[in-house]
Amino acid sequence: MNKIDEFQGKYYFLSNFYNSPVTYEGITYQNNEAAFQAMKVTTDEIRKQFADLPPNLAKRKGRNVQLRNDWEEVKEQYMYEIVLAKFKQNRDLKKRLLATGTSELIEGNTWGDVIWGMCKGQGENKLGKILMRIRNELKSEREAE
Repeated sequence: MNKIDEFQGKYYFLSNFYNSPVTYEGITYQNNEAAFQAMKVTTDEIRKQFADLPPNLAKRKGRNVQLRNDWEEVKEQYMYEIVLAKFKQNRDLKKRLLATGTSELIEGNTWGDVIWGMCKGQGENKLGKILMRIRNELKSEREAE
């Protein structure tokens, strides 16, 4: 099986840092990272503060908010729904995701993220798994049309 082992260059669009507006729960964010970080809080007033942030600043801001009580239980579902929204709302990105075929998608990184990605061959690669799940769902939908 082919592997895409980092979301750089040609495959940067798979990254949550890729600038592609996504509307989620009524707010349009400039990128998936901002949308995901905004879900750490429960008030729209604070969530809207993430809407126009570039991904690096959204991530930094997300480290400095009062986390919602159920964050650990809900974060993976939020990640799934936000990534799904990105590809459903952007036809070009959807085509590019489908074009990865059956390649294993690995969010390889050098900054030590072993939950959402993999670093030095170690990690859970939850983002990669979510992307592959969404790719399969989109493929099934396309075949059903």
